[in-house]
Amino acid sequence: MSMNSFGHIFRVTTWGESHGPALGATIDGCPPGVPLSPEDIQVWLDKRKPGQNKYTTQRREADEVEILSGVFDGVSTGTPIQLMIRNIDQRSKDYGDIAEKFRPGHADITYWQKYGIRDYRGGGRSSARETAARVAAGGVARAALAKLVPGLSVTGYMVQMGTETIDRARFDWAQIGENPFWVPDAEAAETWATYLDGLRKAGNSVGAVIEVTVQGAPAGLGAPVYAKLDTDLAAAMMSINAVKGVEIGEGMSAAMLTGDLNADEISMGENGPVYSSNHAGGILGGISTGQDIVVRFAVKPTSSILTPRRTITKSGAATEIITKGRHDPCVGIRAVPVGEAMAACVILDHLLLDRAQTGGMRGKIG
Repeated sequence: MSMNSFGHIFRVTTWGESHGPALGATIDGCPPGVPLSPEDIQVWLDKRKPGQNKYTTQRREADEVEILSGVFDGVSTGTPIQLMIRNIDQRSKDYGDIAEKFRPGHADITYWQKYGIRDYRGGGRSSARETAARVAAGGVARAALAKLVPGLSVTGYMVQMGTETIDRARFDWAQIGENPFWVPDAEAAETWATYLDGLRKAGNSVGAVIEVTVQGAPAGLGAPVYAKLDTDLAAAMMSINAVKGVEIGEGMSAAMLTGDLNADEISMGENGPVYSSNHAGGILGGISTGQDIVVRFAVKPTSSILTPRRTITKSGAATEIITKGRHDPCVGIRAVPVGEAMAACVILDHLLLDRAQTGGMRGKIG
């Protein structure tokens, strides 16, 4: 199985399986001299780790990261950084009943059709457990961005859970870390708690929409045609487990706008161009404008549910399946830090690409 890497200059390769002894990431291309410790990465892994409340899987993993290479005297050396996270709470026996069955909505059947072998213990490489390695890599990217672009921030939050949405008029950045759903709307958080409780107790699940906003990114990141910033952001988000759709800025809603409404008008401010709105999501022609970069992605409901589902066995026989084990009733909750991590990796990668191509040269306005 190839294709386990992403990025151009800042390149990340993830490895490991859900029920193996460990998983992790190998990072190549991190600039030297970046202050980096396990604690700098752990703070982001703690946002993602399971078992923190009743709304996520009760698998108990500390998700403690170990830095095996690429750091000396507290700073990156410019050589490959090896990160490892040990698995300590696998319950492979929970999956014994599905060794011969395909779970509807899961990658079981396609893995078998492609490779003729599959790790039925939690899905192996197709498990959302793999995203812990992405979050660890994102921690390294954030550390590098903090050194190269002080003030840049990457913030993810949920804007929809099933049929429940936030009220943008009540959007409050300070609320994001104050509830288990990473939602910037205190009233929505209360409603969502009741909504998800009902689904959880019924052994069911629901999908979600996550939005990630990058603030403080400089203008000029990305390039036309095949190296567009939004192209790589969309690919990064689409690569996350369970993601079925990605939008940049206005996204699909742009199809309902007329040209005069969609175009973000420009005026000259004291410190450069000022835009009247941000329908473009901070990217024009594949290149960042200096506005907030806004990307949204939709995740499907967790496919592992207690409701009986019809399926087939490897021999083709009809059967029924109930997926036991410990699963997220809404995988979107723990997808928030994953989306943040992928955005951080892409932004750093394009920052390094821009430095290599242009040396930071910019066209002057005014």
